[in-house]
Amino acid sequence: TGSLGYATTNSRDLLAAAYLLEHGADLTIASRYLNPPLSNAQMVLYDRLMKDITTHKIHNLTILVAKANAMDIQDEISTVAHHMREFLNPDGLVLLVSTRQGIRLVARSTTDEIDMAQLAHRFGGGGHKRAASALIRSESRPAPNEVPVFWKKTYQHVVEILPEIVHPSVRVQQIMSRNPLLLSPDMPVETVADLMKRYGFEGYPVIEEGKVVGLITRRNVDRALSHKMMANAGILMDAGTVFVTPGDTLDYLQEVMASSGWGQVPVLDPESNEIIGIVTRTDLINTHMLQNNIPTQEEMVRRLHNAIPYPRQILLQAIARLASTLNMQAYIVGGFVRDLLLKQPSQDFDIVVEGDASVFVSQLVENFGGRAVTHPRFGTAKWLIGDEREALAQKLLPNQPMDFQALPQHLDLITARTEFYERPAALPTVERSGIKMDLHRRDFTINTMALRLDAPYYGKLYDFWGGYHDLQNRIIRVLHALSFVDDATRILRAVRFANRFDFKMDPRTLRLLSSSLSLLNEISGPRLRHELDLILLEFNVGTALRAMDRLSILEVINPNLTWNPALEARLAYLNQPAARAEWKTETHESQLNLRQVLGYCYWLEDFAPEHLEQLSSRLRIPTRVVAAVRDTGKLRRLLPELTTLKPSQVVRTLKDVSPLALTAVYQSTEDPALREPLRLYMTQYLSVKPLHTGDDLRARGLSPSPEFQTILNALRDAWLDGSVSSAEEENALLDQLLNAK
Repeated sequence: TGSLGYATTNSRDLLAAAYLLEHGADLTIASRYLNPPLSNAQMVLYDRLMKDITTHKIHNLTILVAKANAMDIQDEISTVAHHMREFLNPDGLVLLVSTRQGIRLVARSTTDEIDMAQLAHRFGGGGHKRAASALIRSESRPAPNEVPVFWKKTYQHVVEILPEIVHPSVRVQQIMSRNPLLLSPDMPVETVADLMKRYGFEGYPVIEEGKVVGLITRRNVDRALSHKMMANAGILMDAGTVFVTPGDTLDYLQEVMASSGWGQVPVLDPESNEIIGIVTRTDLINTHMLQNNIPTQEEMVRRLHNAIPYPRQILLQAIARLASTLNMQAYIVGGFVRDLLLKQPSQDFDIVVEGDASVFVSQLVENFGGRAVTHPRFGTAKWLIGDEREALAQKLLPNQPMDFQALPQHLDLITARTEFYERPAALPTVERSGIKMDLHRRDFTINTMALRLDAPYYGKLYDFWGGYHDLQNRIIRVLHALSFVDDATRILRAVRFANRFDFKMDPRTLRLLSSSLSLLNEISGPRLRHELDLILLEFNVGTALRAMDRLSILEVINPNLTWNPALEARLAYLNQPAARAEWKTETHESQLNLRQVLGYCYWLEDFAPEHLEQLSSRLRIPTRVVAAVRDTGKLRRLLPELTTLKPSQVVRTLKDVSPLALTAVYQSTEDPALREPLRLYMTQYLSVKPLHTGDDLRARGLSPSPEFQTILNALRDAWLDGSVSSAEEENALLDQLLNAK
């Protein structure tokens, strides 16, 4: 761990060090061995190496190769390598030291992009990526005069191998957009302009007979339209055969862009000679700015495996293998990745595939069982596992115990897709795309990260839009200026996420939100209410509504929607277990749970009837919930009076009140005396019934009539109020009631 200073150091290393200190470890003694000074002989070797050192720049990484004769030196070399690396601070350091046993290769790296183990392995040695060594011997013992020749050949061989051991963490295939729109030279400029408006790119490859012949840019198209030119793509394009391949480095991409002047470069598959992607100057800049700071693949694998149960880990690995077999790229995307990075992991995840989700899910069913539900039109599929989880566990880990109940009931899979909007607030039109454009269609940067699953990229984090940076800086940021125009419900989502994570919207997002508020009027009521339903599930509902009030969102939805401290205080009761009702309340609503219904009760109970009717009509609030809201306001005003009533009067007063309203008021009332009539009504009074029934009354010669209920209610009231406490007393009261007729 480099005294706990290397990037590979993890929490377990620190805990181990703490354990050692607790059991008497002495750091003073440890430091003598961890950072020993150079001996006199090592100082001599250090000087010799410093005098014969060469610099090699590979993929923007600096590797130093130093060599020296140490036939007269017996001391170990690794300490010398450590001191040289500390002093020179290269990305990689290779020492070639001639000794009596042969040439000792000692290699060190400060980045996983340089694999020193691969270098040492070529010479029969070993180690790991950042530290490795080898002893290089000649096949036949060289004569003294042949040693310099052997040494020179070894040095040249090492230098030749260096490009092979440098593995850039990011290549073109990781930042490109897949399946770009390809234009033909004869396409009219008006058609090109419409496509640019629809898909948003600044430039498109022009292809003729399968080959790149040019690039047409938005600037050229706009100028042609402004001059009313009747031109086609072939006339307006920047001509040239410029492309990169998926495996090219970003350094090479940068050179291509600089030499060609193209800000958008097609990506050519060298095997099929087909254009499979496009990469832009913005992609390159964002990658240079953002990729250096995101967690490594190893770190993300560790986080993933710490966050989810072992059975789900095995399931993910099986999905990863299947993706590789099908030659598809598979990713976990969105909220799961965000929460994983925030160390608030959830257990549910969706899988996005670059390929066809329907094909993928059918293979899952074929390999592991279950059932598939597909929607090819929308590019979505669902793998239903349900009762077959135990069988799935056996297929994932044959003859090994596994908690199959930790496996999901189902798994959602989505084909990577892009979308565009024909008009503001309209539902999107969806088309298949690559992962990059799939992520670009999402609401905020913090929700645009993806975790790749297929080998050898398992656990690699993809962050094209700066989501990790915004997570670290606690920022809610839209991806582009028209985000709220495309989907105004993102206005409510921005508040929800900012409230949940205690983040701030960046100034540009706030300005865009404010300028788009009127678009909420074009959103359908059910879509608006769905977002409000989700806000009511948040822990700090009151602060979310306060923010919506401050941003004028509430008044746009309805002029009577406001926020005040009393409302926030009521909503706080949603989070207080101590105030939970002592009875079970069913919502009888498929889309709303009890918390959401109570939230609407607390929020809207002060609404005037006509305003509540107007709002419920706009948002399509279920009739049962509207009744509960209305009853909540009435019941709260009745509470003081209830404490003065007899039990039978309480029952008569509350018999038509919604049980949801009873629960809402009970849970938001702190005074035990005021709560007691509600508690008694729900837990005792409602279960009180007279011993006699309608059949008994008919046996007494009475004909069925509304009077039946009057008599039975009188018997029940007598039990409630204590004037009847036995069957004999009830019989006597019934006789009295019948004789009075």
